[in-house]
Amino acid sequence: MESVLYLAIAVVVISLIFDFVNGFHDSANIVAVMISTRVLSPIWALSIAASAEFLGPFLFGTSVAKTIGKDIVDPTLITAWVIIAALIGAIAWNLITWYFGIPSSSSHALMGGLVGSITVAAGWDVIKLAGIYKVFLALMISPILGFFLGFIFMKLMHKLTHRATPKFNIVLKVLQILSAVGLALSHGTNDAQKTMGIITMSLVTMGFLKTFQVPLWVMAACAACISAGIASGGWRIIKTVGRGIFKMKVVHGFTAQTVSAGVILGAALLGGPVSTTHVLSSSVMGVGAAERPTAVKWETAKNILITWVVTVPAAAAMSWLAYYIISLFVKGA
Repeated sequence: MESVLYLAIAVVVISLIFDFVNGFHDSANIVAVMISTRVLSPIWALSIAASAEFLGPFLFGTSVAKTIGKDIVDPTLITAWVIIAALIGAIAWNLITWYFGIPSSSSHALMGGLVGSITVAAGWDVIKLAGIYKVFLALMISPILGFFLGFIFMKLMHKLTHRATPKFNIVLKVLQILSAVGLALSHGTNDAQKTMGIITMSLVTMGFLKTFQVPLWVMAACAACISAGIASGGWRIIKTVGRGIFKMKVVHGFTAQTVSAGVILGAALLGGPVSTTHVLSSSVMGVGAAERPTAVKWETAKNILITWVVTVPAAAAMSWLAYYIISLFVKGA
């Protein structure tokens, strides 16, 4: 029993490391727009976003955690080592893409990691295809929705502000800060829940919980780690999203953040895990295309798209390798 307890502690620690890296990697996108439009200094932007990020999981339920933790695979059919391998694969891919400043998806990385380690350990039969379909549907539709809503909302903003005086820019700055808070809340609601789902799934797998119910301490720990991640700031990705896709003004930042927050929060309430990176990047592209298609740096957008496609199989391969190495040293992994 003592060894099981140590294994459970290891799973929780590695899960929280993933949560921190998720915040460091993905959540940096939340402040990228505010910093690039110079509405707030980096320190203030990160502080406000981190505070809102912490509150998100407590305000809007745990539907996404349940999707990740029980709708993809029955927790009783896998081992803790399978989960550890999945997390190692996702963390490794996040760090690689962070190093190169590429805004990839932590959600895709986690899904790839889970599928890779589960299938190599237990086969495809234990995968719940309905759950996989639900997850990938949310991941694929959300950026498309972000692009078109960003385009439409920007066109609407043009009509509403074409006679506005320079003083209206002050109002827009306040609105952009509020929209950034909403984006941080929605991200905390969606992304922190993914780690909550992984930890709770592990506790069920190892017999510490009889049913899938996210404990309060798990919610608090995950919220704190993802907040710490965003507070640390992933500067390489901030530069790519904030400046590499489209040179934004305040009105563009407000529009992109508002659209992204709406899409992410709506998905979280429906239990759909989505990628903040995907949604925000596509919203910025949509806003830029509405402003002037030639203003968007489509080469950067193409590189981001390629990374989106590559992430799932790459993370799956890394988790497969991680599980293979673990199985060489751990009997019955």
